[in-house]
Amino acid sequence: MGDARLAFAQRQSSSSEQTAGNLLPFPSSAAKSDLEPPFSAQFLDKSPTLSAARAVYLKTMVIGVTGLAFIIFGVCAIFWGSIRSTPHYTIPGWIVDFDGGFVGQQVSETFAGINPGSNGIVWTVAPASQFPEGISQLEHAIVEEQTWVAVAINAGASSNLTAALSSVDASYNSSSVITFIGSEARSEAEYRNLIHPLISTQLEKASRAFALDFARNISLSFNTSALLSIAPQIITEPVSYTINNIRPFDVPLGSAVTFAGLIYILILSFFMVLISNGARQASGLEQHLTLGSLIKVRLGTSFVAYFFVALFYTLLSSAFHLPFDRRFGRAGFVLFWMLTWVGMLACGLALEALATILTVRFVPFFLIFWIISNMSVSGYPLEVLPHIFRFGYAYPFYNISRGVRTIVFSTKNNLGMNFGILIAWAVVSCITLPFFQWLMRRRKAIAAQPKQTVEEKI
Repeated sequence: MGDARLAFAQRQSSSSEQTAGNLLPFPSSAAKSDLEPPFSAQFLDKSPTLSAARAVYLKTMVIGVTGLAFIIFGVCAIFWGSIRSTPHYTIPGWIVDFDGGFVGQQVSETFAGINPGSNGIVWTVAPASQFPEGISQLEHAIVEEQTWVAVAINAGASSNLTAALSSVDASYNSSSVITFIGSEARSEAEYRNLIHPLISTQLEKASRAFALDFARNISLSFNTSALLSIAPQIITEPVSYTINNIRPFDVPLGSAVTFAGLIYILILSFFMVLISNGARQASGLEQHLTLGSLIKVRLGTSFVAYFFVALFYTLLSSAFHLPFDRRFGRAGFVLFWMLTWVGMLACGLALEALATILTVRFVPFFLIFWIISNMSVSGYPLEVLPHIFRFGYAYPFYNISRGVRTIVFSTKNNLGMNFGILIAWAVVSCITLPFFQWLMRRRKAIAAQPKQTVEEKI
């Protein structure tokens, strides 16, 4: 019996020594031989430790490059496609004959017969009776985006030309015959790249054609030599035009707040997502707060932080003299601030929600898609882009840009719709974020459950 107890004690002693050896803070001599001193290896070394590390590194790099290839061909292609054949569709234009004489008739027929092709201006003759208040009412129609551009043959054009011809008037001004009316601030890219060059070319062709016919007709009944010596413009240029840009894009800083600045708004929103996530991780709040409390903290932090960041963004624009008072007076500053705030909420809360499910590690992939898809519908008007880009009407960048143009350049007022769409984006994120947070909490609880069960058994 004594021998049995002695053998059992020896076995227990041996087991205790083995266990103690495993719990020592320093590895055994055998384990030490498998480790390498820090900063001593080459990348292609064949040691087991470095081979495993190299495999993880190369696998991560290959996956990352493959992901970027997908972004280039699947996401960047969205922006490339939006500008490849811009303008893809025609835009409407009106011809309004306020003259009613032979000048108005011939100019109207000339423009009505122009073939716009696939990316020009489709001209429609609008009756002058539609604008009883004259040119001012036509200008209002263009501001309200009932059409893109208009060519107006001014009242009295025929009678003035006839009177100048009869009296050989050396002061005759042919540029008062036609007025081209456009709104550059509606889309400066479309106006500068298509509308203005195209209209100028068409008006010059129409003027030359009219001058040629007019010279042929008057040569039979008038002394053209006297006309050429006293008032040559009556023969050489009886009809010309004046450009009336009723909403000029006359603030260089406008390019920042209507396009490039939108990217900065999204980037600032992303930085707030990173800052908020870092603050929660550093403080350990996610491990202490209940689900409901954590959701309230995340949403409340975003609303308050974006409120002040939007204020700083607005103050920066004000410091560089962006005019906020053209349409709404002093209220323009507040409107711009609130538009920037809800714009940040629309862009940033989407990132905040997806960062929950994608994690901060992978959310930059969505950020690239979010930026490029928004940019694709902000550079040119959606009316001239392929129909697939009509989703832009509901996108944040498009509505922020439209709202800014209303405040700064006094274009068509759709602020109610712009604010409504941006708020809708924020509401959707306020719904999805709690769901994603609940889903992640549930996953963590399931992952921790076996460990807790084992600990309870022990």
